[in-house]
Amino acid sequence: MAEIIKVYKEHLPSLRFIGKCYTNADRAGGFGHKWMEWFQNGWFEKLEKLGKDLNIENSFLGFMRCDISNFDNTFEYWIGMFLPSDTSVPDGYDFIDLDEGSIGVCWIKGKEEDGSIYGMHDACMVKFQENNMGNFKRDNENRNYFFERYNCPRFSQRDEEGNAVLDYCVYLSEQ
Repeated sequence: MAEIIKVYKEHLPSLRFIGKCYTNADRAGGFGHKWMEWFQNGWFEKLEKLGKDLNIENSFLGFMRCDISNFDNTFEYWIGMFLPSDTSVPDGYDFIDLDEGSIGVCWIKGKEEDGSIYGMHDACMVKFQENNMGNFKRDNENRNYFFERYNCPRFSQRDEEGNAVLDYCVYLSEQ
């Protein structure tokens, strides 16, 4: 069973998220098959060659945005990375420019193999609210921004029980 082991606020500079966008129509249970496609095609390697922002954790991301009141029609799942805001976007990729701001971060500890670390959205939202981070940012299309951050070594190195730690993050409103 997965559990939230840490909750905190982090500040991010202005960033450009570069990746590829998928929708509910691309799901096959989840988006694991799309991640496999990324690794098989070397798409992360191309992004890693563009540089990195030294002020953030440079990790692979599963970036989501949607209007919670119209989830089925607005949900987007992006795979990619945060890069400096002036980074040129390579052919075949798209981007989202993000303003400087704060995020809430939950560390979810559990087994990747059984999927338990991936079903913790609601529990994280409760933890954010309990820690005075319940004012979630919305864009001009009423979409919230969430992301899974696959930090190495937290995610890539398993503990003695085979658990990984996944970062689950949400952009917070500064108001």
